[in-house]
Amino acid sequence: MGCIMAVSSNPKSAAPPPGVPETPATACYGPDALEGWDPDRQLGFPGEFPYTRGIQPTMYRGRLWTMRQYAGFGTAAESNRRYRYLLSQGVSGLSVAFDLPTQMGYDSDHTLSAGEVGKVGVAIDSIEDMAELFADIPLERVSTSMTINSTAIILLALYIAVARRQGVAGPKLSGTVQNDILKEYIARGTYIYPPRSSLRLVTDLFAYCEREVPNWNVISISGYHIREAGSTAVQELAFTFANAVAYVQAAIDAGLDVNRFGERLSFFFNAHNDFLEEVAKFRAARRLWARIMADRFHATNPRAQQLRFHTQTAGSTLTAQQPDNNIVRVALQALAAVLGGTQSLHCNSRDEALALPTEESARIALRTQQIIAAETGVANTVDPFAGAYAIEHLTDEIEEAAAGLLAEVDRRGGALGAIESGFVQRAIQDAAYQDQRAVDAGRRVVVGMNQFVADDAPTIDVLCLDPDVERRQVERVRQVRAGRSAPGWRAAIDRVTLAARDGGNLMPPIIEAVEAHATVGEIADALRAVFGEYRETSAG
Repeated sequence: MGCIMAVSSNPKSAAPPPGVPETPATACYGPDALEGWDPDRQLGFPGEFPYTRGIQPTMYRGRLWTMRQYAGFGTAAESNRRYRYLLSQGVSGLSVAFDLPTQMGYDSDHTLSAGEVGKVGVAIDSIEDMAELFADIPLERVSTSMTINSTAIILLALYIAVARRQGVAGPKLSGTVQNDILKEYIARGTYIYPPRSSLRLVTDLFAYCEREVPNWNVISISGYHIREAGSTAVQELAFTFANAVAYVQAAIDAGLDVNRFGERLSFFFNAHNDFLEEVAKFRAARRLWARIMADRFHATNPRAQQLRFHTQTAGSTLTAQQPDNNIVRVALQALAAVLGGTQSLHCNSRDEALALPTEESARIALRTQQIIAAETGVANTVDPFAGAYAIEHLTDEIEEAAAGLLAEVDRRGGALGAIESGFVQRAIQDAAYQDQRAVDAGRRVVVGMNQFVADDAPTIDVLCLDPDVERRQVERVRQVRAGRSAPGWRAAIDRVTLAARDGGNLMPPIIEAVEAHATVGEIADALRAVFGEYRETSAG
């Protein structure tokens, strides 16, 4: 057919890290790329097992993906204004970013919070903050995603308590809490408790929501941060699914029915730069997960077999140099996510390599999704790449490589064993190192940074946070403590401690505690006293 092979320039003297393909990429694909390919087993129809072509028969012809914009900064009042602005511009779901102290279970007046209050997300200390965050936003009509992990059970308790104030019952709430603690030990580092105690918090949240908040997605198992840490596409899938397997097994061990809680599992993936690889990755992910749930866990409920996922464009690909180039990067990454069949999407803003997004940048990012949906026509055809030689070959290749790496994790004791031994961390570090070497040597081009550079500095306006945010938030949390009933607060914290010790489900006493005006830091400290804190050992 006259096709050639694009031979990699990487030296072969050292074996690549796990998940990095050793074979060169094919420059031209033909029928021989699908030799032995079984369309019934590997492709099927949209909405049918193994869901390669999508989890719904009509996909976006029936309903578009949820358009989210990840936002949160400063105080709850400031973030509330941004949320209401985004809703007015057409977002169909909110996505909350919390500041680092909130993620780590420290109140704003803790000594370790100094300098971090409201910086990378909104500061939430108490039920009063959460109520202000969602003021004038009807929670029964808005789907809310919360990116929170170590303190996920506390933040969801706050959300449920605020919904009760609005008169909204649990069954009317919809949204997602990330609640994916294992990837924190791998890629982000915002863990508090030891892994096995953290898994107990995850499954307590699962069990409570199954009874009381049935339309809530109880976990968003995240490959996004694994990819942001430098992993390959194959590693992103394999290590994400290794974590997912651990969560499913923990839930089964806790007595939960895989056919019920499996319906509420969701995933969170990265849309990176290699367009065709990303489309194939999403299709491979659906197929691999369906087979894991059916073959490994014997799930028979189709909804429990289906992989539902949110996608965010790749923050790590954004450059401070020539930031307007990021608009193009994000548009292509978002298009790959849509062609890959995502259920929900966030587009990064052009200025995020410099600062938190301005309103203008956030609007451009949202318009990117709206243009893809309304003007490109790609939503009119379900899985339009189906049957394409290159896409189907890449889908098979990625699934096979990810399944092989997942099997290696299993041999190393599953996700917990592979994390505790440092295997996963080392594999990601090795892949990140190899990628950075390729950038430094110019083998991987980053437009505007290592090729096609410009001498002029960017002249883009950036968001500047109010420097008085921390002082005002510290005063606010101290006023909450001063104004609450001390006996009621103390009794509620004691009930949290008792449940942590005796194995009772922690969600009900934590909801009682936040309604008694206990703070995030106080509840986290009560759990620290029982579970202890995790200290990472070197992955070297």
